[in-house]
Amino acid sequence: MSYGITVVGLGSGELEQLPLGVYRHLKQQPLVWLRTKEHPVVSELEAEGVTFESFDAIYEASDTFEEVYRQIVETLLEKSEELAITYAVPGHPFVAERTIELLVEQGANVTFLGGQSFLDAMFQALRIDPINGFQLLDATALDVERIQVTQHVLIGQVYDGFVAGDVKVQLMERYPDEHVVKLVTAAGTKRERVSEIPLYEMDRVAEVDNLTTLYVPPLTDESHLAREFSTLKHIIATLRGPDGCPWDRKQTHESLRKYLLEEAYELIEAIDTEDDDAIVEELGDVLLQVMLHAQIGADEGYFDIRDVIGTVSEKMVRRHPHVFGDVTVDDADEVVTNWNAVKQVEKGENRKSQLDGVLMTQPGLMRAEQLQKKAAQVGFEWDDVQGAFEKLEEELREWRSQPEDERELGDVLFSVVNVARYFKLNAEQALERTNQKFKRRFEYIEANGSLGEMTLDEMDRLWDEAKEKGL
Repeated sequence: MSYGITVVGLGSGELEQLPLGVYRHLKQQPLVWLRTKEHPVVSELEAEGVTFESFDAIYEASDTFEEVYRQIVETLLEKSEELAITYAVPGHPFVAERTIELLVEQGANVTFLGGQSFLDAMFQALRIDPINGFQLLDATALDVERIQVTQHVLIGQVYDGFVAGDVKVQLMERYPDEHVVKLVTAAGTKRERVSEIPLYEMDRVAEVDNLTTLYVPPLTDESHLAREFSTLKHIIATLRGPDGCPWDRKQTHESLRKYLLEEAYELIEAIDTEDDDAIVEELGDVLLQVMLHAQIGADEGYFDIRDVIGTVSEKMVRRHPHVFGDVTVDDADEVVTNWNAVKQVEKGENRKSQLDGVLMTQPGLMRAEQLQKKAAQVGFEWDDVQGAFEKLEEELREWRSQPEDERELGDVLFSVVNVARYFKLNAEQALERTNQKFKRRFEYIEANGSLGEMTLDEMDRLWDEAKEKGL
């Protein structure tokens, strides 16, 4: 049996700001349980004879806030089995109060008398109107990727310099270093203090305590807003809109096909040259193609970018049960095995052949490797690489006997890919790197004389020079 828990909010300020009903209730209690005594109104109520028992000692003895809150709830539930109790929290019970969430989740017998949220005092101290959109976040569990940078952002529990420093570092991933923020302490009380400082100095020059809340104004800097995904989405929608670009508006999935291939190859070239700036640019160009295709889908009413993101997010979770589920793996090979098993379940119902799913449109060497991998999954491969080498030698002999036969050349190339696969080498990538190497060395020859006047021996000598130089 539970006698019940009455929850009251102590507001954000001082005694005169307490609702009359809350004040009268507190005055009538023989004992009031407090989440924390660190609140301006507590000492005033104690002076009027209210007796408190706080949970501050649990904070000192616990490693995490979640552990603190669960211990508080356990104690409250135990006490409520003996008699009716009152539990007081800062502000309003349903604003930034994890213990109240836990009590409700556990179906506790709880009555709420309300209280004034600190948000009212914050909006007044900052002179802002929340109608334009705002977020209230917890500094101790901040997920910077979920911040809406174009809205007012309030971050509570910035209670010491360590937390302030951690929050600063995270915010600097989304905001300019010089973005001016405000630290508001004891909002709505006589001790109210508002400090305005650049973000990068937040943890160096400001004093913070358990009554401090960080305010981050909306971001309006266009150069930084350009880094937001929502900005790119808006740009693409505008380009495809009624007043947008004629070229973008007339594109279809089919017309964009060649551009996606071009951008993918340019990205591969940037990766091969280890040029980070080029990789960033080319990744952007590939993303642009994705966004255009997604916008075409939205314009036609079939899908949009959220469907694209949702599909790949669900797939990544589904195909990584060793990360998001209870499957255990020992190495990367087991990861691949699990991936293929899940993929087979997903695709199997619609497949008539083990080789279904290998794209017809990819380059020949890549397709050969994928076909071989598919066949190997059901045991159609040599026991070891020796068998693959012998098959390659057999195909070379056959091609040598019929050098004009394109089919024999194809058999040789297919066998080369198979041998490479045993050593986890990518034949397509290997060939492309050799292409690049040939281009570099031949250009070296061109740079050192007129090709029309060189003998083959001279060209060979320059080729060897290029090789010695590491080209």
